[in-house]
Amino acid sequence: MKFSNTEGLRQIINDAAQYLQPPPDLKPSEWAEQNIKIPIGNAIPGLIRFDNAPYQREPLDLTADPECNRITLMWSAQVGKTTLALCAQAYKIVQDPQSQIMMQPSQGDLGTWLETKFNPLVESNPEMERRIAKPRAREGVNNSRMKSYPGGFLMFSWSGSAKTTRGRSAPFVVTDETDGYERGHEGHPVSLLWQRAATFGDRRKLLEISTPTIKGASWIEASFEQGDQRFFYVPCVHCGHEQKLQWKNVIWDEGKPETAKYGCENCGSLWSDAERYTAIRGGHWIASESFQGHASFHLNEMYSCFRKLGDIAQSFIEKKRSGDLQTFINVSLAESYEENGEGVRDDLLVDRCEDWGDLIPSEVVCLIAGVDVQDDRVEIEVVGFGGGMDHEEESWSIMYRTIYGDPSGQQIWSDLDTILFGEYETHDGRMLSIRATGIDTGGHHTQSVYKYVKMREGRRVYGIKGVGGEGRAFVGRPGKNNIGKVNLFPVSSDAGKELVYSRLKVPEPGPGYCHFPTGRGEEYFKQLTAEKLVTRYVRGHAKRVWIKTRPRNEALDVRVYALAALSISGINVNTMASKLNAEKATAPEIDEKPVDIRQKMRQRKRGGFINNWRS
Repeated sequence: MKFSNTEGLRQIINDAAQYLQPPPDLKPSEWAEQNIKIPIGNAIPGLIRFDNAPYQREPLDLTADPECNRITLMWSAQVGKTTLALCAQAYKIVQDPQSQIMMQPSQGDLGTWLETKFNPLVESNPEMERRIAKPRAREGVNNSRMKSYPGGFLMFSWSGSAKTTRGRSAPFVVTDETDGYERGHEGHPVSLLWQRAATFGDRRKLLEISTPTIKGASWIEASFEQGDQRFFYVPCVHCGHEQKLQWKNVIWDEGKPETAKYGCENCGSLWSDAERYTAIRGGHWIASESFQGHASFHLNEMYSCFRKLGDIAQSFIEKKRSGDLQTFINVSLAESYEENGEGVRDDLLVDRCEDWGDLIPSEVVCLIAGVDVQDDRVEIEVVGFGGGMDHEEESWSIMYRTIYGDPSGQQIWSDLDTILFGEYETHDGRMLSIRATGIDTGGHHTQSVYKYVKMREGRRVYGIKGVGGEGRAFVGRPGKNNIGKVNLFPVSSDAGKELVYSRLKVPEPGPGYCHFPTGRGEEYFKQLTAEKLVTRYVRGHAKRVWIKTRPRNEALDVRVYALAALSISGINVNTMASKLNAEKATAPEIDEKPVDIRQKMRQRKRGGFINNWRS
């Protein structure tokens, strides 16, 4: 057979032969410096050079290190974290082809990243452009959701869309600005993507990038602390002492931020910007903890060779004057911001725990339960109430339990019935049952919760839905405008938390005081105090909002639900306490029989597994 276009055939064979040749053995940073061109419009266009950003080499090379499966960058602005991620993605398109996922906080953020970062990089790099399928071509996919290339594909998703995360997995996952992600009912988007990548075993790798936000609620800070916590140490150009750059060592003449210099923590010499750049080029990473497959890096804006200290100092002054110091701390220093607010210290609650044994204290006249439903469990607290003044009931945390299981099945609800409809004995021999229960319907497995509540409304099991906003009544009027047609009570989350915290702050036993048993784990108290009330200004107006200081707060939620159930039930605890005291005063004395310790708490036994911290 003769071919009329022999030159074209030769070109096809040569192109095919290129794919059969093994790529040169290069680290991602070495490959990037030979192949990646920074688009025109950036500070230094052309072939990328890491001399002005030597801190980028190590985390970039770890994206191809089989010993490392997770890389966390808690970095400030202006240090090239986006460029680093682009180099890693390009390496896995051209040099080491494999499938990838890129996640942004929102669809708008993803569109901006594509138009201003990724697409210009592809257009400036012919090899990447040749590998990636052409738009509307037959040989692959190239659109706003996915780009394919020989050996894999790059899929895009954003945190607010379950559709772009569900059912998707790839061995290499990049998550940008993770502290801006919206947590869904199924959990944090990063956790979901990372879990779905488990099918790739040792090949999976996560690169997560962000500036931090609020102390205790920052995803990237928590991830950084889980890793080996690396800091970039630079040598003093005068004495050679290695140190990490810290804002406290920046000084300038009063009123003249342009005079800002960096002071060596060892010899006290003041570095000019040129000397700081020299120190940075000679720096290296040092880990604070042992490496266990998770490398985490912290870097602030002072490490940028494209930023003058005077400009950073001017930014600090402006943010401080405008009352927006958080932005400087988050974006420039890459540190979380700890807001001042009203809260309760968990350690103080731990210190006042009491040992009342296995039986319920005699002061308790009424038991109320609060229930929170999660994806794989339900959390329950049984609270005992005694008399007080003006509805300031004294309370005892009788039980806190976690029932693990699938809320869409039946077993977990049977186990819950065992607790809610059991009988409990007090020290003075009375048998108490739980008089009312508040169960949250607004989060996980709403349909299953509706079904459970519907069949037990006559037994004072109340469906509750949390509502936000200041100035609301703690418990509103119920309505049946829901698919389960249950009486749904709106409960003000803000009012409920204020009520709980006001009682936790009561220092001495008596009206409003909260008692806790010895043996209750510290995690319970951390969850109970996991939020604080802060004042923020929105368009010049002060607004008080509750913020989380740590991710989990189920113990606080169930206490709010228990107080809501008490309010909904209309039970007058003070009347019950007065009646009990009157009965005790008139009751004849009798010889009490010894009580078998094994019979102190009686509950109807049912099947199922219940995991508890401590009753």
